[in-house]
Amino acid sequence: MKREALLDAAEAVLSEQGTQALTLTAVADRAGVSKGGLLYHFPTKEALVRAMVARVIDEFDELIASYIDSYGDGAPSAYTRAYVEATFEILTGEARAYRRWSAITAAAADPEQAEPLNEAMRRWHGRDPADDPDPDAALIVRLAAEGLWEVVSHQPELYDAGRLDALKRRLLGLLEH
Repeated sequence: MKREALLDAAEAVLSEQGTQALTLTAVADRAGVSKGGLLYHFPTKEALVRAMVARVIDEFDELIASYIDSYGDGAPSAYTRAYVEATFEILTGEARAYRRWSAITAAAADPEQAEPLNEAMRRWHGRDPADDPDPDAALIVRLAAEGLWEVVSHQPELYDAGRLDALKRRLLGLLEH
C-alpha cells in the first residue's frame, strides 16, 4: 500500500472519529492493511502525525506557488491573491476538505508535533508586505481567509459553494483598492 493512501486513511479516521480514535491499528484497519504494513511506512503514531502535517504544509505551499506563477511573481498583491486562491481551493476541494483540520487536531496535542505547522504559519503570515499596494488590506484579507478556513474546518456545511465564491470574490476585491 502506498504511503499516501495510508495518510488518507489516517486523515479519514481523524475526521470521522476524532483524535482518540487515531491508533495505528485503526489506521491499518481503515486502509485495509496489516499493522505491519503500516509500520513499514510509519513506525510510530508520531511519525504518522508528522507525515500528515508535512503533507498539509507541502500541499498548501504548492498551491500558493502555482497561483503566484499564474499571476506573475512581481504582480501587485501576488502572494496575498495566491494565498486566498489556495485557501478557497482547499475549502471547496472535495478530496481535501477535511485534511488540514485533521492534521492540526492530531498535532495540537503535542507542541513538538505542532512546530512544523507553527513555522509554516509564521512563514505564510509573516511575509514582508512590501509587494502589496495596501499592506494592511493584504494582512486583513489573509487573516480573514485563515479565519474562514478555521470555521469551515469545524462546520463544513455552514457555507454553500455560492457563498464561498462570493466571499472569495469579495476578499480578492479588497486587494484592488
